Amino acid sequence: MPERATTEFWKDLKPITRVFQPDALPEVYMANAPTEDERYYVPFTDTVSSRPLWISPTQNKWCDILMAKSAGLVNRHYHPHEVFAYTISGKWGYLEHDWTATAGDFVYETPGEGHTLIAYEHDEPMRVFFQVTGPLIWLDEAGEPNGFFDVHNYIELCRNHYDKVGLGRGYIDSLFR
Repeated sequence: MPERATTEFWKDLKPITRVFQPDALPEVYMANAPTEDERYYVPFTDTVSSRPLWISPTQNKWCDILMAKSAGLVNRHYHPHEVFAYTISGKWGYLEHDWTATAGDFVYETPGEGHTLIAYEHDEPMRVFFQVTGPLIWLDEAGEPNGFFDVHNYIELCRNHYDKVGLGRGYIDSLFR
């Protein structure tokens, strides 16, 4: 039950009794998603880590918080599907674009857009909420595909990391929907 209302106009409103449809899974509620506890951040590259928040293996989709505590880089790639990003803290951008995102900025990436994610040195770590659909297609220096990273690679990366830091391989399964 949520915090009890005291003065709000809706304080006497009763919650519905049938919250979930028969086949619905429960929501994922995660307090303090951009936590300081680094065990939850899975190293994605040498300089950038990812905290998974929600994963759909059947839709090849995930939500995460990407973090870089100092200058960081995610190598050249493109997404064949749309990506949404909301900046929580820090400063980041793409080498290929003329904007730099800071806290409060929103980014929509169109399908097929190639870019190189960079994180700047900043007083606060770069923390960005991403919703990713489909794989990242890795690109070489000429912009040609040379590999991919999808939800199944992400799950395995997370399982291995969580096993290593003592949270257990199965922790990631609790985020599947």
